[in-house]
Amino acid sequence: MAAEQDPEALAAARPLLTDLYQATMALGYWRAGRAREQAEFELFFRGCPFGGAFALAAGLRDCVRFLRAFRLRDADVQFLASVLPPDTEPAFFEHLRGLDCSDVTVRALPEGSLAFPGVPLLQVCGPLLVVQLLETPLLCLVSYASLIATNAARLRLIAGPKKRLLEMGLRRAQGPDGGLTASTYSYLGGFDGSSNVLAGQLRGVPVAGTLAHSFITSFLGTEVPPNPMLAPAASQGPRVDLAACVEAWLDRVCAHLRLGVQEPHRGERAAFVAYALAFPRAFQGLLDTYSVQRSGLPNFLAVALALGELGYRAVGVRLDSGDLLQQAQEIRKIFRTISAQFQVPWLESVSITVSNNVNEEELARLAQEGSEINVIGIGTNVVTCPRQPSLGCVYKLVSVGGQPRMKLTEDPEKQTLPGSKAAFRLLGADGSPLLDVLQLVEEPPPQAGQELRVWPRGAQEACTVRPAHVEPLLRLWVRRGQLCEPLPSLAESRDFAQLSLSRLSPEHKRLEQPAPYRVALSDKLQALVDRLRAGGAP
Repeated sequence: MAAEQDPEALAAARPLLTDLYQATMALGYWRAGRAREQAEFELFFRGCPFGGAFALAAGLRDCVRFLRAFRLRDADVQFLASVLPPDTEPAFFEHLRGLDCSDVTVRALPEGSLAFPGVPLLQVCGPLLVVQLLETPLLCLVSYASLIATNAARLRLIAGPKKRLLEMGLRRAQGPDGGLTASTYSYLGGFDGSSNVLAGQLRGVPVAGTLAHSFITSFLGTEVPPNPMLAPAASQGPRVDLAACVEAWLDRVCAHLRLGVQEPHRGERAAFVAYALAFPRAFQGLLDTYSVQRSGLPNFLAVALALGELGYRAVGVRLDSGDLLQQAQEIRKIFRTISAQFQVPWLESVSITVSNNVNEEELARLAQEGSEINVIGIGTNVVTCPRQPSLGCVYKLVSVGGQPRMKLTEDPEKQTLPGSKAAFRLLGADGSPLLDVLQLVEEPPPQAGQELRVWPRGAQEACTVRPAHVEPLLRLWVRRGQLCEPLPSLAESRDFAQLSLSRLSPEHKRLEQPAPYRVALSDKLQALVDRLRAGGAP
């Protein structure tokens, strides 16, 4: 498969973003004459993250980009030659130069799908040597993306549907790639936007941002704007000296708030005026550089009211320290009194944004009923996933040459499920998921309304279930290197994630001590597992 002319393909991952043992195994397969044997791997996780009962599947788009551009360059092959044994046959390196993914087939959960332990996120079929080489890059692309999407989904569930959530964690992320991934998949998981400009350019994530404390502290108040004049919003009427208009409004605001006119910081006010001149239709004030009540708020109000006289409306304020919930309530109260005092009804609904190391517990407090906060910015606690920094995805061989393969180990949790499989979600009459069923691919699919005997994982006995609806989970995305259908856009995957979560029952959606969601095996798959565990032939 020829490399695609996709500017993001190499940004997603490169063929040598892998572990050395993938290359050593590739040499072993080649020397054994097994490089072109058909094999199948499954990528899955063993336990839901963050103590929850669900995850969101993510990273498929990046995987497809990577597969379609996969090709070892001369420099890649030369480096591998330098780290493999010096007596490695040159023909092996020629084989590597010819590798691509034109014989690779991928089935996967659509991005934004609910995912549960043991259910494949990806099934990858193709020549044994090639699909082995894909292991580490695919794990790298899927694991963190799915972890971030799940973390963001939890935060969205806490915040509820009405609060806007902004991801602001680029500076806290684990490197540039981690930052781009976090911005992309926090949006998929339910955030409304990101501060990351590159995520906007490359991935279409809505971007947002205003100003930092450094902008405000850079002004002393002695600066003279080169052009302090501002035209009315309707472009009719004379231009007005905004700075002079702000000073006039400051007197009135301070009198109402019972502050001395000298109390608000003049440098902060100069910064607000400069920002308002640059963004008269999108003015926001960062209030806590000096003192919220005695400086930031009166300065913001003076500028906002001066802009209002010219037909502009300030869009918001931001708080980045202190008791965010209490300050927001106090600010909203003042907005209401100023709105009534000066007959400016729009001021009552000016947006209040907060940020400052917001975690799940603080988010629940900020989003509670009666909170006056409109927008919540979260950085470190979304991009670093401090409660669980890895999803722990694995990529395991399940068949070679059409014959099932199973890993038997001392740790039962690490035993794999053999054979090429299909996966189905059984739904109740209300559309809520009941359980997921894994079965061998040759078995007939479950039928709605018909009783089915299954073996829940971890249980000692079978149970029966009668689904009202049945959904196949794994879709064919890539067949022998060719894309089978267009991938959904990031925004479409985001909508699908929210729809999927809305269908999950509250007992599985609880963030603390949720009821585990069941994944079960068909009779035939369970029999195969038991036979291989007992040492029998496939």
